This record gives sequence, structure tokens and C-alpha cells, in this order.
Amino acid sequence: MRFQLAAVSFLVLTQTVFAADTAPDASALISPDVVAEARSWLANPIVALSVNAQNDMRGQLAQSEIDALDTQWRDEREADDKPLISATLSAPLSIYLLRIQAKSVGLYPEIFIMDANGLNVGQSSITGDYWQGDEAKFQKTFPMGADAVFIDEPEWDDTNKIWRVQMNMSIADPESGDTIGAATVEYNLTELQRRMSTGS
Repeated sequence: MRFQLAAVSFLVLTQTVFAADTAPDASALISPDVVAEARSWLANPIVALSVNAQNDMRGQLAQSEIDALDTQWRDEREADDKPLISATLSAPLSIYLLRIQAKSVGLYPEIFIMDANGLNVGQSSITGDYWQGDEAKFQKTFPMGADAVFIDEPEWDDTNKIWRVQMNMSIADPESGDTIGAATVEYNLTELQRRMSTGS
């Protein structure tokens, strides 16, 4: 019996190590069809309306103003009073993204939308920071035009034992075609690979 338990434990450990060492091919899994599916729900009017509204409200902020908002967000993560975080999470766009995340049944661990400053407009959960403008997810999409897509490198999530990857794309105004913001859709690559292999 001890031998059997040891064998099972070794097998589980081996599978975990193997999974962590072998990243799925994100470029193959995040296919044009997968990107198109994300674009379809990002085309909901609430997305462009929310991004345009925040762009109109904030305009082009100075870096010092952006840093102040980002610092406020980080401080609020550790505080009881969270006015900026609460306002963002209760926004209609965040509620919409939360529903998309829930309907995905584990496929989208995180979704968030950024404005022209790289600041969050809506999100499905609390992000580590409020400003994404200094990161590749924004720098390789928003400045590159309305059709830009950037798929980051997969990362192993040791807590949940899954591979995750962020697919980032520009958000365009449906009427003018101008780039107004960007979106990050994080995929559970382990789950996406399972669905593709089973055809589900």
C-alpha cells in the first residue's frame, strides 16, 4: 500500500514538474479565431462608450498626475477605504467584463481595459496597479494602431498549477476608427489547450 501511495505521489509530482517546465505554444493556441472571439465581445458598445468617456473626462494627463493616481490605487489595495478601486470595479464596463469572465468558465482569469493614458477603465478583478502605460501590453498595442495585437510570453501560475498568457489588443472607436485605448485578455492556456484538444 505504501509503495502504491509513493508511486501515485511521484506520478503527481512528475506531472506537475513536467507541466511547469513545458509551456504551451501560445502563438498556436491564441489563433485568429480566438482573437476574433475576443474582438466580438470587445465590440460591445459599452467598451468604446466607457473608454471614450474616460478619455474625455481625463484628457492627456501629465506623468505626475498619472503617477499620483497609480500610487493612490496601490495604497488603496492595502486600505479599508477604496474610493478609486470601488468606483472602477462598480463601473458598468467592469460589470460587463466580470460577466464575460464568468461565462468563460475559467478561460479568462483576468480582463481589463485601458484608456489613452494607459489607465484602467474597467476590469474583472483588482489589478496590481492602475497604470499600464509603462508596460508592453500598452506600448505594443495602443501606439501601433487600431489593429495591433500583442501576445506576451506564457507564465506558470504555481498557485493554480496552470499556464497563463496575456493577449493584448488596441481598442478602436467604432465610428471614427481611431485608436482610443487597449485591452488585456488573460487566458488560462492550460484550459484553452484542453478545450482545443477535446473540441469543446
